[in-house]
Amino acid sequence: MDEIFSGSFTQQEPLSEAAIEAALGVLRHGRLHRYNVEPGELGEAALLEQEFAAQLGAKYCLAVASGGYALATALRAVGVKSGDRVLTNAFTLAPVPGAIASLGAEPVFVDVTEDLVIDLDDLAAKAGQARVLMLSHMRGHLCDMDQLMQICDAAGITVIEDCAHTMGAAWNGIASGRHGAIGCYSCQTYKHVNAGEGGLLITNDEEVAARAIMLSGSYMLFERHLAAPHPSVFDRIKYDTPNISGRMDNLRAAILRPQLRDLETQVTRWNARYNCIEAGLQDTPGLRLIRRPEAESYVGSSIQFLLLDWTADKLQAVIRRCGERGVELKWFGGAEPVAFTSRYDSWRYAKPQSLPQSDRILAGIVDMRVPLTFSLQDCALIARIIRAEVGAVFQSK
Repeated sequence: MDEIFSGSFTQQEPLSEAAIEAALGVLRHGRLHRYNVEPGELGEAALLEQEFAAQLGAKYCLAVASGGYALATALRAVGVKSGDRVLTNAFTLAPVPGAIASLGAEPVFVDVTEDLVIDLDDLAAKAGQARVLMLSHMRGHLCDMDQLMQICDAAGITVIEDCAHTMGAAWNGIASGRHGAIGCYSCQTYKHVNAGEGGLLITNDEEVAARAIMLSGSYMLFERHLAAPHPSVFDRIKYDTPNISGRMDNLRAAILRPQLRDLETQVTRWNARYNCIEAGLQDTPGLRLIRRPEAESYVGSSIQFLLLDWTADKLQAVIRRCGERGVELKWFGGAEPVAFTSRYDSWRYAKPQSLPQSDRILAGIVDMRVPLTFSLQDCALIARIIRAEVGAVFQSK
């Protein structure tokens, strides 16, 4: 009889007791708004920013309402305006081009490679088309960041890193988000720390930091930030920077602070599960695993593999058969958006672009979450199911 997996791909672990106690502390005093503090009190949002900046070795940090808000704020803070062109990955999630489009700017898509990272040759070829790159470390895959920064520095391109899937990851020992001018992170439920929603933005540029803080809705209360530039920097920008309120509240910040202290432990746990699934899928006929470079320190909170050059019918058969056995796979090659999956040609607010290399790769990408609620035994079972169903469909080709 075929094995069946009965776990949930969307259930998160409960919050820790430390996070629950921190939340209760905020609920008991009722000062949820980040600027509603008593004299001498350091609010939870301000402390979160200070701690996250220190954790990543950044000078400045801002806590905001969502990862998508962090991306749009980053674009505004570096001066992107309506009509500007912004380079970004062809393989990403809709909030990335959505952040660009929200400013009236134009996404220019860069090809994806079979390792699911931005194609650096295509980036170099398109470097003259824009002055900003919004780099998506999609599904936790880091490209050669040293080479990328050489290309962008030579072309005068400002890099904004979308680190929604790489909080806790690094390239050659440098944390994801620290290579470019700005790093943006998500604290949404399915990311590496869970506040339901929320975002963080880091930078070493004092004027970018000041503009981001003003944009987020600080009014003239910016001195209550602990990871912010000197007040004199705000004097330069406060009259021409609009308030586009998107602050994080003290409740979510309180929940996040203990989770960030536990991040390294959680990364180890995710990677044990990822490695177990990856080992179980090795040498599966017709299935290509994604190469992880030695320089990359990754966080295996999801896993991807390629069924390259399979017909859509055969690929969908794998997804259906795995689903019937309890394994929930997502496909990024569908002609119509489904749940969170969509292709660059689905984002019709962007001008049509021809990317045949990306089309071929997107057509073969299969994606799966790896929740920490899974045991290693669960992961081994999931790998056996995927291996069996890919094999069965492959043999029928």
